[in-house]
Amino acid sequence: MRIAVDAMGGDFAPQELVKGAVQAAEALEGAEIILVGDGDRVRAELEQYPHNRRIRVHHASQVIGMDEPPAAAVRCKSDASIVVAGDLVRSGEADALVAVGHTGAAMVVAAMRIGRIDGISRPTIASPMPTRHGQAVILDAGATVDCDAHNLVQFAVMGAVYAEHILGIPSPKVGLFSIGEEASKGNELVKATFPLLQNAGLNFAGNIDGKDLFRGAVDVVICDGFVGNTILKVAEGLAELILERIPDPTLRREVAKGMDYSEYGGAPLLGIRGVCIVGHGRSNAKAVANAIRVAAVAVEQKMVCRINTMLAERGLLNRAH
Repeated sequence: MRIAVDAMGGDFAPQELVKGAVQAAEALEGAEIILVGDGDRVRAELEQYPHNRRIRVHHASQVIGMDEPPAAAVRCKSDASIVVAGDLVRSGEADALVAVGHTGAAMVVAAMRIGRIDGISRPTIASPMPTRHGQAVILDAGATVDCDAHNLVQFAVMGAVYAEHILGIPSPKVGLFSIGEEASKGNELVKATFPLLQNAGLNFAGNIDGKDLFRGAVDVVICDGFVGNTILKVAEGLAELILERIPDPTLRREVAKGMDYSEYGGAPLLGIRGVCIVGHGRSNAKAVANAIRVAAVAVEQKMVCRINTMLAERGLLNRAH
């Protein structure tokens, strides 16, 4: 198993990326980690740790900055670290890509360099979120802002595969995010999606609304990328407010641990031909190590193949447009 890591992405590159890769290499048996980026800088960081033969450096001379338009940057910077890492997956030299920081660039690389699963018109980010009973996954979390009903059904199938085989949730419950539980509630997109999900062969629990999100009512929350990203950003801001209001430092740390993004590592970009895990721009070594771990599990569980099979069995691939 070979996992390519964009060692130049995020706010703390390459230091935290290298440190996280070392931690992951120590924990994962049989996985080779390929650190892609400025060879001299990456090797200088790597020398601070005991030598690990399952980590190697692949030089890339360019970096895509956070302020650069992703599509144009990917086209113009063919030797950018994230582009080179994606090309390693496309060529079969790596089985997965881990990228933190520039989500837009990661999406463009995944779609343009690695390629989408045949019949998938829109990729989706499946973001884990804490709930009363553990965790759920919300998708789309920002990859596709404008969706149609068939996109959402494809997201639901892919999310169910991820929840079952990566998060370990048997027969995950799927909920459609709306403004009320009744099938008649919601905008035109939600109303059009509801009957399709009823007939998609999933454990569909119907509509859920905002109060259900963190109660753990469902394991997979389906919405378009505009709504999903808004939910996550509001939740992040609310979590910060709550933590600020807790005077006891010990209690604050305990509460913060349950909401710490580094515990989850990253979110998979589903619908592409390879495994791609995208992480927060502020990812520290712990988050990077966990993102690599998630990537390794996804490869081991043949997530892409499972998604392709499940969509094909339900006749959902030929509906993409």
